[in-house]
Amino acid sequence: MTDLAKEFAPAGKLRASLNMGNPVLAHSHIAREKPAGVTIDLSREFARELGVAVDFLQFDTAAKSVAALASGEADIGFMAIDPLRAQTTHFTPAYVQIEGYYLVREGSTIQTNADVDRAGTRIVMGAGSAYGLYLQRHIQHATLVQVPTSEAVVDAMLKDGMEVSSGVKQGLEADAHRVGGLRLLGERFMVINQAMAMPRARSAAAAAFLDDFVDRMKRGGFVAASLARHAIVGATVADN
Repeated sequence: MTDLAKEFAPAGKLRASLNMGNPVLAHSHIAREKPAGVTIDLSREFARELGVAVDFLQFDTAAKSVAALASGEADIGFMAIDPLRAQTTHFTPAYVQIEGYYLVREGSTIQTNADVDRAGTRIVMGAGSAYGLYLQRHIQHATLVQVPTSEAVVDAMLKDGMEVSSGVKQGLEADAHRVGGLRLLGERFMVINQAMAMPRARSAAAAAFLDDFVDRMKRGGFVAASLARHAIVGATVADN
């Protein structure tokens, strides 16, 4: 085992932290294996290059996936780049970009993103999510209401009579189709840059190796092919 393999997989296997609550990153509309998705493909390829096996640690929220990496339970992770997380986490350049959107009832008077951030408006968000962290920094007048998972956002909005759901576009679209009587606002409120991640305490050589891996996976078409293989739409390969 090389020195880099020992650094990335001190337990002998690469432990990859997955956010199964993200409909873009850890899901497939075609593959039968479980788990399946672009983050699973990247994990397997990275482990292959290191010459080690891979174990998948599956979590239902981004916050739990982030915590697993921070605690040392996981060796690598896949998560949105965020300034708060970056205090303890090294992020590669983004490999894929997804979008944060708002969802409201069909009859809501809220028509645009500018209508959302107003006193009296309650925005439901998944605790610890990247889009939630973004909203906590930028929302000035509306009230943010946290629920345990992003998957619970829409049901909580409907159950408690709140005005707005926030989340990843694809997840909100799926809920709108499931429930009916809901609509997405016409534009995104943020671009979510998804990256591979590792503890910041690792060596500069390890950081450079992980960054180079992501760069090669983008330039060589691996990420695009993986998204296509799993029939994931609405996500784009990052160009940075």
